[in-house]
Amino acid sequence: MGEIAACNVTNDIFALNVPEISGMLVFLAINKNTPMRIADGILKGIKYFIEEKLNSKIVGGHTIFSEWPLIGGEASGFVNKHLIIDKQGVKDGDKLLLTKPVGLQPIMAAYRILKDFPEMLEGYSEKNLKQSIKLAIKIMTTSNRSVVKTIHSYNDFSFIHAMTDITGFGLAGHTLELLQNSNLSAFIETIPSIKFSESLSHELGYAFDECKCAETAGGMLLAVDPLMIEDLSKNLKKKGISNWMVGKIDKISPGLVRISENLENLEVTKY
Repeated sequence: MGEIAACNVTNDIFALNVPEISGMLVFLAINKNTPMRIADGILKGIKYFIEEKLNSKIVGGHTIFSEWPLIGGEASGFVNKHLIIDKQGVKDGDKLLLTKPVGLQPIMAAYRILKDFPEMLEGYSEKNLKQSIKLAIKIMTTSNRSVVKTIHSYNDFSFIHAMTDITGFGLAGHTLELLQNSNLSAFIETIPSIKFSESLSHELGYAFDECKCAETAGGMLLAVDPLMIEDLSKNLKKKGISNWMVGKIDKISPGLVRISENLENLEVTKY
């Protein structure tokens, strides 16, 4: 959980095209009855991720008692302001590129159900479900920094018009963010998803077909000039970064995110 929290927090900085994290302040709230080994494990996970995976440091933090567990913090980084890529700036015809599969919400629900009510999932192979859960954890503990490093390998990356990371609002919600203060719309026609996330969503009531499943430490969503989409995709793959073209920006109806009636779901088993 600590690694996931650290990845989620720092990805907000990487989503601005900042290539390095200068430090992280940690926030942890735990119940008074929580065993100290749990709190210790969470803090060790955060420290490991920041120091070993990002070569950065913990610079401070705050802990409190709370009825509900809260894990997070604040991260910072430095970059020339002219190199920032923010959420605004999409252009008509842009292609939308996503760097991680979606479906974390239903897969992690299956993780909890397998522990407490395994009979609810008797229609699934436990072995195969656990493989999807393992994949989900790998996704949530894989930083988006490598995406930013690839972007900075270009002398001119002005062909990337807007960028954000996919978290709690889901793919559709964060696509909507890209459309703010524009007269443009978006069309999502393909999604990569963790195997079983679609069927689990239908059974458990998550909004998979609307592309609104909440994600944690999800991938980067980039609005890219169509003339450069193939080149960027190839360079990301050369760096070992999976990516998929999931849709496009158009002018059908300002501020509207449309989901294709024939939405193509690409099931992902490796990342």
